[in-house]
Amino acid sequence: MTPASAPPVRDIVLLGGGHANVQVLKAFGMRPEPGLRLSIVAREPHSPYSGMLPGFVAGWYGWDDIHIDLARLAAFAGARFIAAHATALDPNEQRIEFADRPPLRYDVLALNTGGVPGEQFASDFVTPVKPIGRFLPVWRRLLADGSAPRRLAIVGAGPGGVELALAIAHRYAGIHCTLVDASPLLLPAFAGGARKRLLRELRSAGVELQTGFQVLDATDGRIAAADGRAVEADHVLWVTGVEAPTWPSASGLATDAAGFVAVHPTLQSTSHGDVFAAGDIAADVHQPRPKSGVYAVRQGPVLAANLRRFAIGRKLRVFRAQRKALAIVGVGHASAVANRGRWHAAGSWVWRWKQGLDRRFMARFADLPEMPVPKPSLALGLRDDAPEAMRCGGCGAKLGADVLERVLRRLGVQSSPATVRGIGDDAAVVKVATGNLVVSCDGFRAMIDDPYRFGRISAHHALNDIFAMAGKPTFALALATVPAMADAMMEEDLFQMMSGALAVFRDHDVDLIGGHSAEGAETSIAFTVGGGLEGAGLIKGGLAAGQQLVLTKPVGTGALLAGAMRARTRAENLLAAIRAMDTSNAAAAEVLSQHGATGCTDVTGFGLLGHLTEMTRAAGVGVRLRGERVPHLEGALEMIAGGVVSSLQNNNELALADFTLRGAAPNAPAVRILADPQTAGGLLAGIPADNAEPCVHELRACGYGQATVIGEVTRDGLELTI
Repeated sequence: MTPASAPPVRDIVLLGGGHANVQVLKAFGMRPEPGLRLSIVAREPHSPYSGMLPGFVAGWYGWDDIHIDLARLAAFAGARFIAAHATALDPNEQRIEFADRPPLRYDVLALNTGGVPGEQFASDFVTPVKPIGRFLPVWRRLLADGSAPRRLAIVGAGPGGVELALAIAHRYAGIHCTLVDASPLLLPAFAGGARKRLLRELRSAGVELQTGFQVLDATDGRIAAADGRAVEADHVLWVTGVEAPTWPSASGLATDAAGFVAVHPTLQSTSHGDVFAAGDIAADVHQPRPKSGVYAVRQGPVLAANLRRFAIGRKLRVFRAQRKALAIVGVGHASAVANRGRWHAAGSWVWRWKQGLDRRFMARFADLPEMPVPKPSLALGLRDDAPEAMRCGGCGAKLGADVLERVLRRLGVQSSPATVRGIGDDAAVVKVATGNLVVSCDGFRAMIDDPYRFGRISAHHALNDIFAMAGKPTFALALATVPAMADAMMEEDLFQMMSGALAVFRDHDVDLIGGHSAEGAETSIAFTVGGGLEGAGLIKGGLAAGQQLVLTKPVGTGALLAGAMRARTRAENLLAAIRAMDTSNAAAAEVLSQHGATGCTDVTGFGLLGHLTEMTRAAGVGVRLRGERVPHLEGALEMIAGGVVSSLQNNNELALADFTLRGAAPNAPAVRILADPQTAGGLLAGIPADNAEPCVHELRACGYGQATVIGEVTRDGLELTI
């Protein structure tokens, strides 16, 4: 048998979605390297382009114009997108550490996380402009409901601070800006003519400039300088130069005197050869340069080339930093000032030039071409660690005993007193309490890139069958499959996936008592879960005429996941879907039971209509479904309207034939979404009419913010109104 593609042998992890790392993704998407797997770990799903921020504030650009969608770009590159906030790095063990999930292993690491804001005074009164992803929500809140600050102080009169002040003055006539800087001269590195032009623009825009202003204190209502001057302000924006975060030096990476990661001109760490860094987080010890996004943009192609070259054992390229960077400062009114060394220019043509440069850069990450499938050929430097092409089936497909043993040791699985015999024996032995034993089995192949989150979602999905019957799960068995890769990568993927599942099980006091691991074509996981059930519990056939139908979660995961596979789902919408899937139904099941639910099911692969049809047939009742009340995830309707649906969609839509449809055509997106297959979906239950609204109120208070009444149970007939 010939594999469809070469197996992964090395893990390249990009930490941070900065201007250099996004170019790495694009480069590998345009020319994949067989045997290399890319992952990007980023705190925010959309990476803002700093050069266009003032234009956005001035109203020249929309939100989408200045952001790169990391999930879409990762899908184009065939890379894993992991939305997570890294807190530390262990370069000796080759692991990235997090506060809320297990460490992530890498073979090669690229740091492009940026610096942290310069010295400031922690307060709601002061907002740093970097990182931009955190600044923009604050800026929106400041402008909301017409409550924009009348007096705004901007600390830092570098090119970014000047351009931001002019942008605000241009767009918001009611805001008076005061620009302060510790330097005695505005933009001392600029040519004299450029400085004079920008001083005129500041005066014309009504922006007050105070130089030699070393901020000593910033409290509500004013900022004070060391020389006794003070500026009254309703809010302060901090736009000074960046400083190094503490984690690079704490990790043991070599740093410069300021704490930035020390790199050679190859962008390779001077202390750890498998770590590379670019942008503000890096300091080239042979080519010191000021912090500027210009350098990160220029470093991108060299970083992409050297990550590839290092991984496959080839000589690295050298990044040659330009001595003088071009700075273009927009002045708010479709004009700009350009400066490079002693050269400068100004006018509307400079603004058009800047717009062209910025838009072309962003278009590289928005206009993503369809790429042919690469041939499975490994570079010479990767072949020694590659698994054999001819893989065994049957028990020969099991993961190696040493791999499995290491994963179990890292997981630290411990059984409760209810487990007589657990992992390590041929079979588990569990004490069964008096009453009924409820057992279910569920699983699927990976639908997202992040194995930890996939493990969590899979565990929730399997437990939902127990919760839907008002059962109490107590134990679980796992069947995990990972594709053939280098041993270290197979171990890491299994560990991440099982760590996610185990975290969910521990939250619900469920023992993982055993299972089976195997090698297969793709990552997948399934669980058999069991527990106790008092009486008959809740069943699908328990609906009764006169009840209200309550749904606990929105629908739309199928369409959004299908869109993500095609690099069409917005990153923020994908993450919202993941959060919905990674939400337990345990509390919802308790609330439904407390409010008199008699019939319940979890909404999964057959979609809302399919599962509702199952319930009505089992109970011998009808329903009146109010389609307009059914909550859906942001972006799901747009996916369906654009023809992006799950492979199960058409089959699920056959259930529409059972309904009398009013108010819309069968092919309307608002109708089709009701057949969208769900993963780890919500619970659908029949509640006595008098209890329905109190039930929904309590569900929302418990965290199910979109829980709602979506219809009522009737004696017969299935009606759907939109």
